[in-house]
Amino acid sequence: MEKHRIYTTSFASVYPLYIQKAEKKGRTKLEVDEIIYWLTGYNKKGLEEQLDKKNDFETFFAQAPQMNPNVSQITGVICGYRVEEIKDKLMQKIRYLDKLIDELAKGKKMDKILRGT
Repeated sequence: MEKHRIYTTSFASVYPLYIQKAEKKGRTKLEVDEIIYWLTGYNKKGLEEQLDKKNDFETFFAQAPQMNPNVSQITGVICGYRVEEIKDKLMQKIRYLDKLIDELAKGKKMDKILRGT
């Protein structure tokens, strides 16, 4: 099976785009980071290490300390796919992050984005 190109894309190359998307809508880098921490279990130091190493998405998620146990509460459509129905686990994790950043950019409150946790 051919790998999706995004798997080998450096997380560090996409991270500024997440920030840019949020900031265009009046949100902050800190909020983007908070979403990443919540989803993956990374802390500030761990996220900075991933960015410095320019790890790809596959490595970024493989090395994540712990995916949040509430990820199953992330539902809806992103990039034309229902996130809860994506079979490929890595692609699902990537789309979970996309969905959360999208919710941030759409003005949703942080407690709703982080599923009340």
